[in-house]
Amino acid sequence: MSDHHFPLRVYIEDTDAGGIVYYVNYLKFMERGRTELMRSLGFGKAAILEEGRMFVVHGADVRYLRPAQLDDELTVVTSISKLARSYLIFRQQVVRSGEPLCQGEIKVACVEQASMKPVAIPGTVHSVLKQQFSLRK
Repeated sequence: MSDHHFPLRVYIEDTDAGGIVYYVNYLKFMERGRTELMRSLGFGKAAILEEGRMFVVHGADVRYLRPAQLDDELTVVTSISKLARSYLIFRQQVVRSGEPLCQGEIKVACVEQASMKPVAIPGTVHSVLKQQFSLRK
């Protein structure tokens, strides 16, 4: 699978008083990109929750390169750079007309919903991700 692309537009609610995207909203855009990538592979949020597991962000390394502004058409580009037994690392960019505005690596852990302790990513999810992104553990 090539990178997943999720289009979005910047609305007034996404901007600060200066009319540029408030920095934390890039993390929200990236969350939507990860969610839509998983959904495109057949794994909506409910698929993971049914097994008593959930994905949580463990860490984020984000770089802000250029500002996005009101009405900009953006694309969140998402891929997976590492797949381990209980976590994965997403590589993401928010771009405007091919120009990177923000980039990040987001580590997402799979945890048991009740205890919040790390557990293995469900087998079906792990297999599909490994196959789609040609990843090794």
